[in-house]
Amino acid sequence: MSFDRAGALERLAEQHFDVLVIGGGITGMGCALDAATRGLSVALVERDDFASGTSSKSSKLVHGGLRYLQQKEIALVYEALAERQVLRHTAPHLVRILPFLLPVFSGKDGLFDRRIARIVGTSMWLYDFTGGLRIGKLHERISTQQALDHVPTLRAERIAYAYLYYDARTDDARLTLTIGRTAADYGAALANYTRVVELTRDGDRVSGAIVEADGNRFAVRARTVVNATGVWADDVRALDEATHPSSIRPAKGVHITVPWSKVRNDIAAVVPVPKDRRSVFVVPWGDDGQGNPQFTYIGTTDTDYDGPVDDPQCTPDDVAYLLRAINFSCDSDITEADVVGTWAGLRPLVKAAASGRTADLSRKHSVRTSASGLVTVTGGKLTTYRRMAADTIDDVMGLLDRRGRSTTRKVALLGATGWDTTGCSDHLSGRYGSLAREVGALAASDPDLARPLVPGLPYTRAEALYAVREEMAQTLDDVLARRTRARLLARDASAAAADDIAALIGPELGWDAAHAAAQAAAYRAATAHEREAADLPLTIIA
Repeated sequence: MSFDRAGALERLAEQHFDVLVIGGGITGMGCALDAATRGLSVALVERDDFASGTSSKSSKLVHGGLRYLQQKEIALVYEALAERQVLRHTAPHLVRILPFLLPVFSGKDGLFDRRIARIVGTSMWLYDFTGGLRIGKLHERISTQQALDHVPTLRAERIAYAYLYYDARTDDARLTLTIGRTAADYGAALANYTRVVELTRDGDRVSGAIVEADGNRFAVRARTVVNATGVWADDVRALDEATHPSSIRPAKGVHITVPWSKVRNDIAAVVPVPKDRRSVFVVPWGDDGQGNPQFTYIGTTDTDYDGPVDDPQCTPDDVAYLLRAINFSCDSDITEADVVGTWAGLRPLVKAAASGRTADLSRKHSVRTSASGLVTVTGGKLTTYRRMAADTIDDVMGLLDRRGRSTTRKVALLGATGWDTTGCSDHLSGRYGSLAREVGALAASDPDLARPLVPGLPYTRAEALYAVREEMAQTLDDVLARRTRARLLARDASAAAADDIAALIGPELGWDAAHAAAQAAAYRAATAHEREAADLPLTIIA
């Protein structure tokens, strides 16, 4: 079993690696896969769970970023759209084309005047030419009625016309996990809940780290070390440089989830935020078992953040901002009582010389190597993780005096081969690819495992067992927040089911009854903290 925590910890303590990657988000996982496919021996350690930071709290889109064209970041958009196409081929089960509606509002509070509307039309063509042609779909200008066919709740009297264009979506946490599992298949040793407490040196060169896992400390020896820890990158650099470099400017992005019936959008939409220069995504999500979405999520915000990076939270102001946006465009009158889930993530933006809004800072990535050989990668976007990883491992190869270019452009991720012939539901095949057969067989082995994990959500109890047996889930939150997305879709309903789910997975993880109860209590406390931080009422969906 290549993706096994106990086995990985043994290897981490005993083996001498070519590269140690610190950070189990999408960039770190990408670095591990890139290095492993070049023939390097690879270790990866993550302080918490894989994707527990920004990589599970994004807008869940694989896109070029239409608004970056307006900031003249044409090269970034071109790169991102090229990477979108790569992911469509290497992870077709996880990355799906998604149509987007961009309504053009008129009137006093309209988003565009005629001049700006023309600019948007030009941007649409530029977006097509930088990436849209790769998927064989060009944007269209459509009528108000056609826009309403896709989003019936739009305020028709405010719409002059609309554009329809195409991007792609993914489940960010599952994409991150799948990249890591693929790296493990290529020989990488990966372990979550393994914290770096010190960097070690051989002379004046970084040569690994002292890590702590399960109460034990030991050294992981490596010829090179990569720092891919996102908003925590400066903390790792401080272990190397003795001073805190303060090079990261965290930007908070918040999303809220509401019942799909409040919006009734069959595709994604981009709507303006009144009295701001931004817009937000409105994306259908979930599966009712018959191919219909259950929820819609709305986001993202983009604001400076100076709080604790370990605990970003959605605030009442964040909720009000997003409700203002959706209620300007739609007539559903969505309120705080309709918000069934929230999530807040931090973008690890590289500080610019000039001050300004975080929304205006570049999403380009940066790779730097310190005097002692610590390679740090920062910035970037979910969509461009593979390119970030390739650039990072190029630098590692130089330090190792090795040759070899990145091959991940053509490396199929785990589950990609045969994903569309599994005979399983779209829910399972879209989460596991060809491995859906394993989950389906588990559910078929016991009627109890085919039951819903959380009432009202599409996940089965078999998926929770699979998460701890095959996907290195170690806690209840790992299962409910990242291996499934129950916490994001229905926070309070998942908390109500916590005791039952802890009892299900506890025996697999060696928990006694007291520990299972403690896990459930901790999960309820975390979800209550999340709800109270946003000043939201308790919501249990039927």
